[in-house]
Amino acid sequence: MNEDIIKGKWSQLSGKLKEKWSKLTDDDVNQRAGHREYLIGRLQERYGIAKEKADMQVKEFERALR
Repeated sequence: MNEDIIKGKWSQLSGKLKEKWSKLTDDDVNQRAGHREYLIGRLQERYGIAKEKADMQVKEFERALR
């Protein structure tokens, strides 16, 4: 999914993000809405995973939205 599309639909996607990654806070989700790299960084921090794994999870999430 294109990053511009993600930014445009952020309010709808934020609920799905919190369903998938329950450790994300409202601030995590809304701080920089739609910025993929920020989301990857938050996943790394909240779940203690490597950047590559966080990136892979975000890619899988994006594919599931199509």
